[in-house]
Amino acid sequence: MKNEKYVKIGVTGAAIVAFGILFFFLVYRMDRFSGALGMIMGILRPFLLGGIIAYIVTPLAHRLNRLFKGKRAGLSNVLALLAVILCVVLIVLLIVPQLVTSIVGIMKELPAQFAVAQAKIDVLLKSLAEAHPEYAEAIDNALSSITKSVNSFASGNFGSADDIIRNLKPILIGSTSTVSSAIGVIKDLFIGFIVALYFLSRRRQLAAQAELMVRGIFKDAWADWIIHEVKYADRMFNGFFMGKLLDSTIVGVICLLGCLVMGLESPLLIAVIVGVTNIIPFFGPFIGAIPCTLLLLLDNPVHALMFLIFVIVLQQLDGNVIGPKILGDSTGLSALWVMFGILLFGGLWGIVGMLVGVPLMAVIYDIVRQLTFGGVRKRGHGEMIDAYRKEFHPEAEKGAGKAD
Repeated sequence: MKNEKYVKIGVTGAAIVAFGILFFFLVYRMDRFSGALGMIMGILRPFLLGGIIAYIVTPLAHRLNRLFKGKRAGLSNVLALLAVILCVVLIVLLIVPQLVTSIVGIMKELPAQFAVAQAKIDVLLKSLAEAHPEYAEAIDNALSSITKSVNSFASGNFGSADDIIRNLKPILIGSTSTVSSAIGVIKDLFIGFIVALYFLSRRRQLAAQAELMVRGIFKDAWADWIIHEVKYADRMFNGFFMGKLLDSTIVGVICLLGCLVMGLESPLLIAVIVGVTNIIPFFGPFIGAIPCTLLLLLDNPVHALMFLIFVIVLQQLDGNVIGPKILGDSTGLSALWVMFGILLFGGLWGIVGMLVGVPLMAVIYDIVRQLTFGGVRKRGHGEMIDAYRKEFHPEAEKGAGKAD
């Protein structure tokens, strides 16, 4: 027994030293490690996309499979994938033509808008010069500089032929890179849909294999906890995204009707932008409203103001009526932790982080809560948990299972 005790201490010490060396190596070689990880992620991108697509499509495939009474699982998977592809294609076909039309219209109207702006600035500066003669020379120089800049921009006077070629070179290089990236994304998506079909057809087998691995590696108590958390994460992500998709669809339809009633330009484009960005909690409506407001501002400032007021009202309606009715308290997080999750993961992963931030934060919060409560109970302070729940989360006493 004594030797066994020393062996355990020695193994634990060796493991700590090995972990410390590994951690130091990762920190010291972080640039190479990040580069290698990025390369691996780039190679596996189609595989990861396939997994994400399969996860998104799984609820629809389940419903179709129930519709066929479990006799057409393969057909259900194919139809679910085709439905998702059709939705994506329809959205692209709806957005791209109107987006191109809007951009072309803006480019045509810009010279006239600059001319109007220049005329207003001229009137303003001249009135200032008359009111303050001592600043007349400085105002006149500013007016000349503004007029020269506006005329240069409006007339397309970018310099000599050499200057034009030099200015066009980075644009052409950037365009080539953009086209190459677009082709790469299309290729990854094509492979991703094929991988997704394999995932869908083997999802029950893969789930069983994963459970066998967990049961084989971990003790029963830890295995039960890991499986519970995976199921909890699945409920969080699935419930949140399905609810947000339905909520955003309703918001997009309301936005379309509102734009049609107000007679705004490009109502379908605006509605799609507002609906898609509404998937992002808190900041989504404003992210979508900014480009739409600028788009309307160039055409009609009054329409831009009307739209801005309408979006604020729509956001309040969604936040207080539509969203709670559809989503309920699906994550159990307070507004503070929702905001924290969006800002943290949005800062780490951009738009993707803002999309997954809320359910991911809910999962992390649940893990920390269980570890904390387990430690408190283990140390014999269970009454602290009861008092905390009674004061701040009385619904937990009834077994609601909310995040504390």
